[in-house]
Amino acid sequence: MQVEIKPGTACGAVQAPSSKSMTHRYLIAAALVQGKSVISGVEYSQDILATIDCLRALGVDVSCEGDCVTVSGTASLKPQEDLLCRESGSTLRFMLPLCLLSGEKAVLKGSARLMERPLNVYETLCAEKGFSFVRKEDKIEVCGKLAAGEYTLDASVSSQFITGLIFALLCCDGESVIMLKGKIESRSYINLTLSALKSFGFSVGWKGEDQLILSAQGGAPCDLAVEGDYSNAAFLDALNLLGGHVEVRGLKEDSLQGDRVYMDYFKEIQKGTPTLSLADCPDLGPILMAMAAAFHGARFTDAARLKIKESDRGAAMAEELKKCGVQVDLFENEIVVHSGTFSAPNQPLWGHNDHRIVMAMAVLCTRIGGLIDGAEAVRKSMPAFFEKISDLGIEVDIVEVK
Repeated sequence: MQVEIKPGTACGAVQAPSSKSMTHRYLIAAALVQGKSVISGVEYSQDILATIDCLRALGVDVSCEGDCVTVSGTASLKPQEDLLCRESGSTLRFMLPLCLLSGEKAVLKGSARLMERPLNVYETLCAEKGFSFVRKEDKIEVCGKLAAGEYTLDASVSSQFITGLIFALLCCDGESVIMLKGKIESRSYINLTLSALKSFGFSVGWKGEDQLILSAQGGAPCDLAVEGDYSNAAFLDALNLLGGHVEVRGLKEDSLQGDRVYMDYFKEIQKGTPTLSLADCPDLGPILMAMAAAFHGARFTDAARLKIKESDRGAAMAEELKKCGVQVDLFENEIVVHSGTFSAPNQPLWGHNDHRIVMAMAVLCTRIGGLIDGAEAVRKSMPAFFEKISDLGIEVDIVEVK
C-alpha cells in the first residue's frame, strides 16, 4: 500500500491505542489460570491476533466480542496444532516456553524475518536441559518438558525471553528461581510482566537486582482493562513537536511502561542536541530519530538492539532520512542524527516492512509531504494510524494498493 501525506497541522484530541505489551501479558496470564477472565480495551493488531491464535493452538478457549476478549484458562497447555506467530517477536518468545510444558513436539511458524530474530537464549536453555530445538527457515520445532527449579538466563538480549520463561514456570509445580546474567535490557518490560501477573494473583517478584522468585501457587481469573500505549502514543504526540495541537488521551500517568520517557526525550530534542539512551525504550528509536532530524540532531546510545527488530531500524531510518537531506551515522551501539537541511523526500519513502518506520516517516511527512511505500505495515501494531491522523486534519491519500 502506498500512502501520500500532504503537509498540514494536526489539531484535536485522539485516544491512545491500548498497550500492545500489556494486552499480550494479560491474555497469556488469563490463559494460565482456571476460569474465565475478560480483557477489555483490546485493539486487534496483527501481533495481538497472533497471540490469540497461538493461545487457541495451545487449547485455550478465547472468544472476541467488540474490544473485549474472554479467556477461559486451562490447567494443561498442550499444542493442538502449529502455532502461527505471524511477525510478532513477542508472541514467539512468549509462546515458545509454553510449548515446553507438555513434553510433546510443538511447531511455531512465522515470517522469514521473524525466524531470523535472535532466539539464542532459548536455544541455550534447551541444550542445557536436553530438549529438542530445531530451527528452520520458516519454523521452529521444540520438544521437552520444563520443571520448576533454578534457571540462569542471559538478560542482555531481550527481556522477552525472561517473560516467556516466567509464564511457563508458573505452570510448573513448586518454586522457581530465575537468575539473570549480563546487563538487563528493558527491565521496565519485566516489571510490566510482574504487574500483570500480580493482577491475576500470582506470586512473583524480584529478589535483589538480578533474581526473580516465582511460585505456581495462586492465580485466579479477573477482569481487566488495558491501559493506553506510550510507545504508540509517541507517534501521535510527536505531531505537537511539528506545530500541532493534539491532546493524546487515555495514558496512565503512573504507568510502568518504559516508553513513557518519550515525553522527556521530546523536550530534550526540542532544546538542543541531546545524548539519549535507548536501553529501556528501543521501540522509540524511529520516532526519536525522526524528531531529531526535524530539529537539531541527536546522539543515541545503547542502540544495538535496533538491528534485531522488524527491520534494522537504525539503518532503515538512515536510508529514509537521507532522502530528506539528513545525514545519519551508524556505529555498533550508537546512532548520530546530524542537523542540517531538512526537506521533502526526493523519491518515495519505504517502510521496510516495519510499522514503526512507516509511522515515524509519516509524522515527518505532515511537515514536508511525501509518499510512503509499504504503508500497510502499520497493521502490525496500530491499524487505525492513518485514520487517526486524518481525523486530526492531516490529508492522507491511499494512492495505490499492491
